[in-house]
Amino acid sequence: MPKTVPMTQRAEFATLRDRLAVDDLVTAYAVAVDDGDWRAYRDLFTADGRADYTSAGGIAGDADRVAAWLAESLALFGVRQHLIVNRQVRFDELDHDTGDTARVRADYVNPLRLAAAGGGAAPDLVCGGRYDFGALRTPDGWRLSEVVVHEKWRGGGPSQARTP
Repeated sequence: MPKTVPMTQRAEFATLRDRLAVDDLVTAYAVAVDDGDWRAYRDLFTADGRADYTSAGGIAGDADRVAAWLAESLALFGVRQHLIVNRQVRFDELDHDTGDTARVRADYVNPLRLAAAGGGAAPDLVCGGRYDFGALRTPDGWRLSEVVVHEKWRGGGPSQARTP
């Protein structure tokens, strides 16, 4: 008699596999922005995917438009490093859901170093806040349908806090 896995265990395994894939998608997003790989950034989105950076003084629009804006805006910074933490992944919460959607809420800290700043290690700008990601399962795997940035704070790094 063949061994079978109860339906609940199969469902739990599928959910775990999806959770890891969605987590990888969020990590790939941070790496693409930090590395300035705008082709990879665009490829993370669905065809109609959108991003909204207005709370951070940026723009909102489709992935191509936002990638072009990010490329120009972040060119000043030779070093970028997203730290995305406290990830909360929830499935089946988007409109018209068929079981293939996810929402991720995650906090971020983003130290930035100016390209022309020289050899110092301290960031010139640090910002933090929260991301809301929408993800959709596609034939090519999980893709971002939306990214909304909620910047909560911004300030100079330790190098700016020194007194002259």
